[in-house]
Amino acid sequence: MPQLFEPLTVQQVTLRNRIGLAPMCQYSASDGHASDWHLAHYGARAAGGAGLIIVEATAVEARGRISPADLGLWADSQIAPLARIAHFLEAQGAVPGIQIAHAGRKAGTALPWAGGTPLSDAQGGWPSVGPSALPFAAGYRTPLELSAAQLAEIQAAFRDAATRALQAGFRWLELHAAHGYLLHSFLSPLSNQRTDRYGGSFENRIRMLIETTRAVRERWPATLPLTVRISATDWVEGGWTLVESVALARHLAEEGIDLIDCSSGGTSPAAQVPVGPGYQVPFAETIRREAGIATAAVGLITTAEQAETIVQRGQADLVLLGRELLRDPHWPQRAALALRQPPPVPPQYARAW
Repeated sequence: MPQLFEPLTVQQVTLRNRIGLAPMCQYSASDGHASDWHLAHYGARAAGGAGLIIVEATAVEARGRISPADLGLWADSQIAPLARIAHFLEAQGAVPGIQIAHAGRKAGTALPWAGGTPLSDAQGGWPSVGPSALPFAAGYRTPLELSAAQLAEIQAAFRDAATRALQAGFRWLELHAAHGYLLHSFLSPLSNQRTDRYGGSFENRIRMLIETTRAVRERWPATLPLTVRISATDWVEGGWTLVESVALARHLAEEGIDLIDCSSGGTSPAAQVPVGPGYQVPFAETIRREAGIATAAVGLITTAEQAETIVQRGQADLVLLGRELLRDPHWPQRAALALRQPPPVPPQYARAW
C-alpha cells in the first residue's frame, strides 16, 4: 500500500489516510457563527476522502478575528453550528479538527474579495492588539501593546475556546502560531520588541505560546491530538528562523504537543518568498528529523505522486492540502486511483467510481 493511504494514529485518534484539509478561512460566518456554507464546504471534503479536516482559523475572542466574517468560539452559542459540522465530518469517515486563533495586529480587515484592507471604525473595524505597538504594514492600525495581565486573559480565552471545541465534538485541535497572527507575532523579533519577560531572548519570545499551550492543555484531553501551526521562517533577515523553529518544536514536544504543522511567512509584507512546488516541505522534514516530533507538510502540494514521495521519504507524517482541495474536493479519491488504491468513496457515490 502507498504510505499516503496508510492510517496515521496520533494519541487515540486514527486518520484513515495521511491527507488532510489545511485550515483556510471561508469568511462566511455571522457574528462568529458557522453557516450552511461551512457545512457544505467542509462536508464535501470529508466525503471526498480526506482523512483529516481542519476547520479554519476560529477566533478565541471577537477582536481576534481577521475579518468581521470569521468563525469564533468565544461564546457558547457558537458551539451548536460547529457541532453540526463536526458530527457530519465524522459520519463521512474524516477526523474533525479545528484551528483556534487570534489575529492580533492583523485583525479587523475587509473580506479578501472586498479588498482585504484594514477597516476603519466606521466600516466596522476595531482596535488591534499585539506584543508591541508596531503596525503590520502601512495603513494598518497601530496595535495596543498588551500587558501581562491582558496576555493572561487571552490565554484564558484560548483555554475556553478549546473547551468549546471539545464540546462541539472536534477530536483534533490546532493552535495558530503562524502567518503573523498574535502567537507568531510574539515569536518574531520583527514584531516583538518588548523588554519584559515576553520579549528579547528566544526563551522570552516563545513564552506566550508555551503558556497558551499549557492553558489549553488544562482543558484538552491528553488522549486527543493537540498540534501547533508555525511559520518556520519569516523569510526576512533578522526575523524568525528555521533554527529557532526546531528549538521551539523541542519545547512544544515537552509540553505535550503531538505534531507541528509547518508553514511560513506572514509577519512582514516585505518577505521574499521563493514559492514553488513543495517549497515548504523542507521545513517539515528538518523539524521532524531534528526535533523528533511528527510534522505536517503544506504548500503547493498538488499531485498524488508528490504527496506520496513526501510521506515515503519521511519528510512529513501528514500532507495538508489547501488550494488543491478547494479546486477539487475529490482529490483524495483521484489520488488513490493514481496510486492504484481503492478510493475512499461514500456508498452514495460508489456507482461513479
